Amino acid sequence: MKYLGLQTQIWNNNLKSTILLIMFPAVILGLAWLFIYFTRPEHYTIDDVNYSFAGVAPWLIGGVLIWFLIAWYANTSMIRRATRARPLERRENKRVYNLLENLSIATGMKMPKLNIVEDDSLNAFASGINKKTYTITLSRGIINKLNDEELEGVIAHELSHIRNKDVRLLIVSIIFVGIFAMLVEVILRSFIYSSMSRGRGGGGRNRGIIMLIALALAIVGFIITSLFRFAISRKREYMADAGAAQLTKRPEALASALEKVSQRPRIEAVTRKDVAQLFIENPKEQKKDLFSFFNGLFATHPPIEKRISVLRQF
Repeated sequence: MKYLGLQTQIWNNNLKSTILLIMFPAVILGLAWLFIYFTRPEHYTIDDVNYSFAGVAPWLIGGVLIWFLIAWYANTSMIRRATRARPLERRENKRVYNLLENLSIATGMKMPKLNIVEDDSLNAFASGINKKTYTITLSRGIINKLNDEELEGVIAHELSHIRNKDVRLLIVSIIFVGIFAMLVEVILRSFIYSSMSRGRGGGGRNRGIIMLIALALAIVGFIITSLFRFAISRKREYMADAGAAQLTKRPEALASALEKVSQRPRIEAVTRKDVAQLFIENPKEQKKDLFSFFNGLFATHPPIEKRISVLRQF
């Protein structure tokens, strides 16, 4: 894949972040209007639906904004807890610090923080939303099992994610998809509870229909936003690979590292799918089967074999 250049990638990712900030609330508002429309009383006209929507919309926007701000500023601690990562001190591993420091100097960047996940698997990821929180996290396995050139390629890949503003773009998409994931779970639990109440003579047939409509719309929103998120996530891996190859001048080293990573990317501590997509290779095992085409649509990463092939043609 052609490397577009740092400033072009930053501009593209900033534009995508802006589009996402507009698109996700628009999807929420659109589904809210549909919910009012499908659950309206028979005598309601479209004007009545629009009037009701106008009263609900400010509350929805306010709720989304509050959710976004909380998640935006809490994402660093959330990711650290989800991966059980801890700071890696310079005295613990000068080799890794020297590699990261040299690459940071070469790019003119402030050196990101360095974390480690105590796991024998081979994986790594970048996170953070600004210079104060940018962090590169490596597993114990990837530090111990890669040679210097391979590990430099991996670190350069993650550093490219930070330079390209990929990490910020992903955080935006993860936050908004999380809203729909929460809505689906809350509505589903409420529907189950409501069904149990009706089974005990609680009645409420109309309430059940309304909840079914709400659940269906929430699932639609979750699928739509997830597809956008996954498409963004897949493309960013190719671009970070290209950025690392250009930075280190050793694309074969990163290709070799990815081959080793592909053998054992799974980290037991990582159970959250949204966090898993941050890694250089998804640490949650994905089985290949007859539905591989549909799995590809919802894959957070392109096939690692294709990434290796592109690097070897760089």
